[in-house]
Amino acid sequence: MTVSPYEVLAVKYATRTGRRSRTFLNHHVYGEPDGLITMDFYLWVARNEHHTVVIDTGVGPTGRDGRAQRTELAEPMAALAGLGVLPEDAPQVIATHAHFDHIGNLAAFPDSEVVMGLAEFDFWTGPYARRQQFAFTTETAELAHLVEIRDQGRATFVARPTTVAPGVEVIPVGGHTPGQLVVRVATRTGHAVLTSDAAHFYEEFERDRPFTWLTDLEGTYRAYELLRELDSEPGHVLVAGHDPDVMRRFPLLDGGGDLVARVS
Repeated sequence: MTVSPYEVLAVKYATRTGRRSRTFLNHHVYGEPDGLITMDFYLWVARNEHHTVVIDTGVGPTGRDGRAQRTELAEPMAALAGLGVLPEDAPQVIATHAHFDHIGNLAAFPDSEVVMGLAEFDFWTGPYARRQQFAFTTETAELAHLVEIRDQGRATFVARPTTVAPGVEVIPVGGHTPGQLVVRVATRTGHAVLTSDAAHFYEEFERDRPFTWLTDLEGTYRAYELLRELDSEPGHVLVAGHDPDVMRRFPLLDGGGDLVARVS
């Protein structure tokens, strides 16, 4: 079957500036000076004439407590609406992982199928999710809503690389979280690889610099190895999950201001 290529958009909705020493795990071991680093916050849309996929839903109402000292640039749901992506159309939603800046608006999609890693769901609905080092990056109400989605029969859980729509593959990698997903989307020129938080910044997999928040260091390194392999494949373009360079590497979408980039 011929797959219609997707347009893939990166939608920036917030930004913050912090210290490198607080951004990368054990930064001191690299023998490099500390400095400032900017971190942008995104969600993504993949769409063709047949299908629309929302990849992550951004920070929601309960996650806007300033813990990341973000500057809000757009309300995620309003940004999606500006692109013609509406909850009432029940687009497929991929939740790459359960941190508060990635599943904050899942409740706004009451009729959508939600794709998530099985290990992700099992961990965040299990006993260890309540430990403070894990709980800090999540919202209790948002995790409870994952159970509601399952009970409503709208959840699709994956445990291995899986095609979840024609031309859309999710790849569980773990590391940052137990069931972190990478999303590979067929485009006109090849494939867009949305790393989400498997690599917040390009330098994570380019220089082996793990992010400060993770659940499995070995898994994080394995994810970087996979991303490097994908990056070397012809026609593959990697889109880092929080890197401001995304908005410089890819052209801005006409009519999207300076907050939407077309990555394919």
